[in-house]
Amino acid sequence: MMRTVTPLSVLDLAPIVEGGDAALALHNSRDLAQHAEAWGYRRYWVAEHHNMDGVASSATAVLIGHLAGATHSIRVGSGGVMLPNHAPLVVAEQFGTLATLYPGRIDLGLGRAPGTDRLTMRALRRHLASSDEEEGFPRDVVELQGYLSDAAAEQPVRAIPGVGTKVPIWLLGSSLYSAQLAAYLGLPFAFASHFAPDLLLQALEIYRATYRPSADWPEPHVMVGINVVVADSDDEAARLFTSIQQRFLGMQRGRRGPLPRPIDPAAMEAMWTAQEKGGVQRMLAATAVGSLKSVREQLDSIVDKTAANELIVAGAIHDHAARLHSYELLAVA
Repeated sequence: MMRTVTPLSVLDLAPIVEGGDAALALHNSRDLAQHAEAWGYRRYWVAEHHNMDGVASSATAVLIGHLAGATHSIRVGSGGVMLPNHAPLVVAEQFGTLATLYPGRIDLGLGRAPGTDRLTMRALRRHLASSDEEEGFPRDVVELQGYLSDAAAEQPVRAIPGVGTKVPIWLLGSSLYSAQLAAYLGLPFAFASHFAPDLLLQALEIYRATYRPSADWPEPHVMVGINVVVADSDDEAARLFTSIQQRFLGMQRGRRGPLPRPIDPAAMEAMWTAQEKGGVQRMLAATAVGSLKSVREQLDSIVDKTAANELIVAGAIHDHAARLHSYELLAVA
C-alpha cells in the first residue's frame, strides 16, 4: 500500500554560526525560505529566543514580515512566540498586521516558556506577573483569540489591524500540560521534540484522547518537531551533525554561543563524557541523520510511531550551502 506523504515544514532559529554574524544569519534565513517555498515545504516558522549569541530570531514578528515579503505562497509563522513575554494585544496587533499584509499565509504558534533566562525575562517585561503561572497562559491565549476573531458589539478593546483576521493559532510545547490545553481549546498542537522528546508519545496520546473539536479544527492535528541532517553519504551527514551535537553539549555545560563548525565524529567522541553523550542523545532522540535512503527510513519510523499530521524540521548546519542541500534532499525524501 502506498504511504501517505506527510507534509514537511521548516523550523528556523536563524543560527549565528562561528565566523558569521546576525546579518549573515538573517540573510541565510531569507535565502532558505525562498528555496523551501520552491521545494514544496508547507510552512516556514521562526522561533523566539533572547540573549543567545547563536540565535538571531529574537524579533520574531519582524523576521516573519521579512520572510513573508521575500516569498509568495509558503505559510510563514512563529514556532513560536513566547506569550509570557508579551501582552496579548501587542501580539494580536503584530500578527494582525502581518495577516493584513500577507493574507492567508501567517501562522501564530504560541509557547508557554519565556525562551530565555529569568534575568532576561525581567528585562523583557520589567516584572513577573501572573502570566508566568500556569493559569496565566490559558487566559492570555483566550484573550489573544478574542482579539483576532470577529469583534463583539460591546468589545471595548480591539486589535487594529487584527480583528477579524482569524490568524490560525497553534499551541507549542514539550509537556503534558501544553497537550491538555491544546486539546481543551480545540487547537492544533506542535510538540517540541527536536530538543525535548521525552514526553512526546505520552503527550500526543493525551492530546488525541481528550481533544474537544472546534469550528476551525474538528479533528486533532499534530505537528512533530525533529532534527534532520541529510547529505550525499551517511559519513558526511554524521560530520555535519556534529555542529548540533556540540551545541547541545554546550547547553549541558551551561555554555551557549555561535553554532560550531563541524568536526570529525571521532573528535566528537573525545570531547564528551559518557554521561554527557547520553544526555545529548536523549535530547536529540527525535533526529534523522544520514543519506537520503537512511533519512527516509528514519522519518518513516518517526511517522509510524507518532502518526504525525505534519513534521517540522530543524536543520542547524554550519555551512549554508550544505544546509540548503540537506533541505533539498529532504524534500525528495
